[in-house]
Amino acid sequence: MSTASLLIAGCGDVGGRLARRLLAEGWTVYGLRRDTARLPAGVLPVAGDLRGDDCPPAWPSGPLDYLVYCAAATEHDEAGYRAAYIDGLRHTLDWLRRHGQRPKRLIFVSSSGVYGQEDGEWVDEDSPAEASRYSGRIMREAERLALDAGFPASLLRLSGIYGPGREWLLRQVREGYRVVSEPPLYGNRIHVEDAAGLLAFLLQADARGVPLADCYLGVDDEPAPLHEVVGWLRERLGITRWSDESAVRRSGSKRCSNARARALGWRPRYPSYREGYEAVLTED
Repeated sequence: MSTASLLIAGCGDVGGRLARRLLAEGWTVYGLRRDTARLPAGVLPVAGDLRGDDCPPAWPSGPLDYLVYCAAATEHDEAGYRAAYIDGLRHTLDWLRRHGQRPKRLIFVSSSGVYGQEDGEWVDEDSPAEASRYSGRIMREAERLALDAGFPASLLRLSGIYGPGREWLLRQVREGYRVVSEPPLYGNRIHVEDAAGLLAFLLQADARGVPLADCYLGVDDEPAPLHEVVGWLRERLGITRWSDESAVRRSGSKRCSNARARALGWRPRYPSYREGYEAVLTED
């Protein structure tokens, strides 16, 4: 299905990388964002604000085979999350209905923040998703909205996206901040190219007629304690000093399994933080 059409609502970093992959495969890709000048070459621009009721003037008029919703909150508070993930998705679904468009599948990019587990447990797509924080609760509400869209939908719960331009942890390590080792704080991560690659893999699988589940976890092969990651980065960067200031902190601790995506045939290019951060440092 080389001529499939796709609208990426919230076509930022991950969406742009996804677009480039599918353009190379002959797909027609529309990118919806406020600043369309930042879309990759070849993406058909749809200038609009997902938070507003008004349908973008350049909304595609013909059929749309696929919709990927991968907006990001610009205000990191409860109102900002609700605007980005619930209001924005609701507006997008309304604009589809106005144009009589019924995609073959919606992929809603969610977060492992929907899980409330905090004691290092292994979690998968069937684990209880009962986050207590507002961010996870709002994302869970948005997930339900996506699954009730009226056409097939899948959730992709990403965790700990890192890569070029996403270097918070590297900055912390370079500044010498400490991280606790006991109890270990397990974290999950995925290189931004693997996040885009998994999205492309799922879309292409669906286009070939491969049955998709309603939820996938997007993480690499190796959840790891944060102190281990920090220790590896310190050694790789030659950092020997420790800061007297507050330590690197994370809330929660869980280990996410990517077994369902792997069973479908997906393999991350960067299977652990070591390969992924090595690529980031080599690019610096």
